[in-house]
Amino acid sequence: MTAARLVAQAHGYNGLNFRDLAEDVGIRAASIYHHFPSKASLAEAVAKRYWQDFAAVLEDLLAKSHDPIAALRRYPETFRWALENENRMCLSGFMAAEYDDLPETVRKEVQAFTDVNVAWLSKVLSAAKVVSGKKVESRARAIFAAVAGAQLLARSRADITVYDAVINSYRAAGLLPE
Repeated sequence: MTAARLVAQAHGYNGLNFRDLAEDVGIRAASIYHHFPSKASLAEAVAKRYWQDFAAVLEDLLAKSHDPIAALRRYPETFRWALENENRMCLSGFMAAEYDDLPETVRKEVQAFTDVNVAWLSKVLSAAKVVSGKKVESRARAIFAAVAGAQLLARSRADITVYDAVINSYRAAGLLPE
């Protein structure tokens, strides 16, 4: 699962290949088919674990932050980690770009990643009293899209300093707290 996640973060859904994956982990492709009868079932499991793990990271980030504003400040770090790992991308961001080519079960898991992030951001924005009411979810979506976009831009340049500069510009513009 970890090897498949790393492949998907670097090459997306279309980059998942049982033969190459088996070679990477030192097993036979048949062993993968034993647990995952299709590429779709493997991608679904990987994407589901990805958003579940990410949700736990977000909750841990909030728990370890001294206040909700501090958690919002640290949110971009969660996307920066993928760039630090061989210029990879968020798995769900990569797969979202392939959305039309994904099996429906994989699409649902990719959507769940977005939903988890928007829900967490909405909760933290409300707790921080940054915005209220109907503006909370739209601000959460804007932050999620902006951070994911910064990651895409940095990856296309293979330059993590681009990510940092874009995130700093979001802070200066007030989208993210300074």
